[in-house]
Amino acid sequence: MSSRSSAAKVARWLVSKEKREDAVALLCAWAAQGANDTEGQELLAEAYRLDPGSELAQLAFEKMEGVETKDRAALDACIVQWTPEEIAKLEKQIARPNFMRAQVGFNNNVKYGGNVFHIQTEDSGLDRPHVITHLFADGGRIIKSNKRSYADHVKRDDIAPYVRQLMKGQHMEMAILLREGKFDEVIAGRAIGGMHLLVEPPRLEIQKLATKKEDVAPATKSLSSPPKALEDVARKVRFRLLVQRSLPSGPNAYEPVGDTAVLGSKGEIALPNEPFCHAQEARLRWVAGRVWLDDLEHGNGVFLRIRQPVELEIGDEFIVGDQLLTIERNPEPNDGPGDGPTYFYSSPKWSSSFRVVQLFEGGAKGGCVVARGTTLQIGSTIGDFVFTADPLVDDQHCLVEEQAGAILLTDLDSRSGVFVRIKGEQELVAGDEILVGRTRLALEIVA
Repeated sequence: MSSRSSAAKVARWLVSKEKREDAVALLCAWAAQGANDTEGQELLAEAYRLDPGSELAQLAFEKMEGVETKDRAALDACIVQWTPEEIAKLEKQIARPNFMRAQVGFNNNVKYGGNVFHIQTEDSGLDRPHVITHLFADGGRIIKSNKRSYADHVKRDDIAPYVRQLMKGQHMEMAILLREGKFDEVIAGRAIGGMHLLVEPPRLEIQKLATKKEDVAPATKSLSSPPKALEDVARKVRFRLLVQRSLPSGPNAYEPVGDTAVLGSKGEIALPNEPFCHAQEARLRWVAGRVWLDDLEHGNGVFLRIRQPVELEIGDEFIVGDQLLTIERNPEPNDGPGDGPTYFYSSPKWSSSFRVVQLFEGGAKGGCVVARGTTLQIGSTIGDFVFTADPLVDDQHCLVEEQAGAILLTDLDSRSGVFVRIKGEQELVAGDEILVGRTRLALEIVA
């Protein structure tokens, strides 16, 4: 339901559209309704400022003060016209004129093949409804441009967020195409990039994971075909977890019976001798041929190996080798000159989008590395965050980068993989690997 503050907002917008009479009528209608309080008096005062001789304002004043008036038909007509529904409808349109001059775009540097490339995405506004993304190399050479029109969508009520999402998707799409090697021939000068007009939605091969309590994330396509059922498996065994890595004395596989199994030291999948396994970490459910992993919000959590780039948020946790890491915002600089006539010297500060922090047992924080600009690479010999003593970390293991306002985590084809903590409800497919502490399990579907 619209309020008097909404009415005042719409009135100001009507004035900007050279509709002063409508603004006065709206202000008088809403001032005359409800209590004769400060808000109502401010609406009436604004009506008088717009039209000092307004008869409607006089009628509204008399009604607010309880003065008997023979004919208030004009004021009553305004009240009927300027309903809460009409105010709400106009509120949705207020942002649209501000959008005519185009939304602020995205600019990011991307590392690929030992070189730095720049991606720039721009919106041309409602009067020229299209989004353009340029890929720059060599400090300014445009090697590829993609363009999409949204002319068919300009009348949407949610046009501003719609275009924002289109810009974000197209920006990230260009980064993915670059890393897939789609522009290698253009970069080498053996082909021409040029401008491409695209009609299909942006191609984003980004894996959706449940990293919030309320998330319900579908599975991505399995990388391997489901294995054939074994004859000696009971019918009630819906799935099994094959042990890829564990501490000594554990079984080689877990075959819970039934449609539900709790993963935890007191559950059906107990993980003996695993010190980082809580009594109830997660629940595995078989529902109509599909397997779901539900986080139970206990202990140290369950981590899923990523198959494709994953979008993370501040506070999300992931594992590289045996290192537990988290994404954090960079703190505001707190250095500066003191009181009085003080000289202040400081080391140069580069721009940075985020930082990655190492977490130790018990929650203590370890190493911390700030992204240089929008990119942070993790590895054992090459990168910004280097773990030389961890044998499970590859030379160039993974990449964390900010693209179009989103933080992406990408596995650089590492041997041991990258695992992200699941906090909601996540669908699993055959071949998916989950990690609890230092125990790694692979899912096998029983046909």
